[in-house]
Amino acid sequence: MGDGDRDRDRQGAEQQHRDSVALQLEQLILDSERQYTPYQAARAAGVSMELASRFWRAMGFADIGQSRALTETDVIALRRLAGMVEAGLLSERMAIQVARSTGQTTARLAEWQIDTFLEHLTAASEPGLTRAEVAYPLVELLLPELEQFLIYVWRRQLAAVTGRVVQAENDEEMQSGRLAVGFADLVGFTRLSRRLEDDELGELVENFESTCADLVAGRGGRLVKTLGDEILFVADEAATAADIGLSLVETLGKDDSMPALRVGIAFGTVTTRMGDVFGTTVNLSSRLTSIAPKDAVLCDEEFAAALEREGAAPATDAGGPDALQTISSVGVGAPGPGEPHIQPPLPDAEYRFALQPMWRRPVRGLGLVEPWLLTRRVPGV
Repeated sequence: MGDGDRDRDRQGAEQQHRDSVALQLEQLILDSERQYTPYQAARAAGVSMELASRFWRAMGFADIGQSRALTETDVIALRRLAGMVEAGLLSERMAIQVARSTGQTTARLAEWQIDTFLEHLTAASEPGLTRAEVAYPLVELLLPELEQFLIYVWRRQLAAVTGRVVQAENDEEMQSGRLAVGFADLVGFTRLSRRLEDDELGELVENFESTCADLVAGRGGRLVKTLGDEILFVADEAATAADIGLSLVETLGKDDSMPALRVGIAFGTVTTRMGDVFGTTVNLSSRLTSIAPKDAVLCDEEFAAALEREGAAPATDAGGPDALQTISSVGVGAPGPGEPHIQPPLPDAEYRFALQPMWRRPVRGLGLVEPWLLTRRVPGV
């Protein structure tokens, strides 16, 4: 036998060992062994093969043909979903949505958790141990604790959302209510990503997302989603969203490793579906973010009016369609010859925020928009 044959035999044996440990890990996590083909699982659950396939794909898993890869836990899950449909608790369409939303959310959660523990999975505790051999005892210890914590957080989140539903006057208010919607975007992220090593880029994104998540939640908002260099958040009150937007700029501005941040916030009717938000207000918030100066917060006229109604900012006067307030702190020039210079009323001590009008401008798909620069009220001014 030549050296090439011995190398292939050794590599084959190592692959078989990894496959064996991976299968053991799967059985540990699922607490069940593979025993069903998809057809057998559907029949055992009492559902059609077509519906079982739709549930499986909705959860984010690829078709597996007729491999004997499903377990008793898969059968139980199918039976429960189908049972809720049969009992009239969910329509078939709703059940598919439940499977899809749960699958998408937990897929990202699982990826994030494995990334978090990857250092422990790759660093063997004893010389000679492989990653697979280290992973099994680690997962065995973590699994029950993570499972209980996941259930706790899910129940907490479910209680919070249910409370909002109960307090709403009707279903329409819940699905198409009025909210403050904010985007926060790192400036020049694409160029920066070309210069950073993968580890540095990953650390920057993780720092950005975790800082934003803590600030949004801690100040009473809800983080809808993160998009690497951008986050989307909502708040029931304009003042809450204003505090979040400014806190993001202030906090991240102190971190020298972070690029500049720009934030756009709009207020209006928002449609909510599967944990996400849609509508003109969301689009406007995104557009405001794209035209916001660095390390600044722009908002729309509706948001400015909402702050006024809430008593968080003084009454504003744009002074006509082309008013521009001098904003030297963010690099916006003063009005030119013949252009109006509007000085909004000085805020009283009770106001938390100040608003300065900027040029009205056309925004693609949204017509003419009047942005306002949002700042904190300077004490004593």
